[in-house]
Amino acid sequence: MHASEEELSLKASADKWSKREILGHLIDSAVHNLVRFTECRYQAQPYKHRIYDQNELVTINDYQNQETEDLLVLWLSLNKRIAALIAIVSEKDLQIPIVFSDGTIQDLRFLMTDYADHLEHHIRSLERSR
Repeated sequence: MHASEEELSLKASADKWSKREILGHLIDSAVHNLVRFTECRYQAQPYKHRIYDQNELVTINDYQNQETEDLLVLWLSLNKRIAALIAIVSEKDLQIPIVFSDGTIQDLRFLMTDYADHLEHHIRSLERSR
């Protein structure tokens, strides 16, 4: 994504994230999912999926005012780690049950696929808004 610092900071409205804040949200998502992808393999099963307040995290981390390069390096590093973890996960571990807060049960395969779909959704939205 090639964008000016001004474009990265632009907010369509007060309740919408800027591109920089979306990148911050993707960092938070990567952090939480990396923890989930690893914890579920050593904690009691079924693993209880923990939710997080994405809006609060974007605000608390003040992504709007952080250096773009720092955010990109962190996002890339986290996703390299996640990709490496996904590449070595066993078929058996992909079947680990995950219980969501609404009581539904999925498995680690679903969680990993959902993470990739979520990431792709946001990247496409960033590309469309250029």
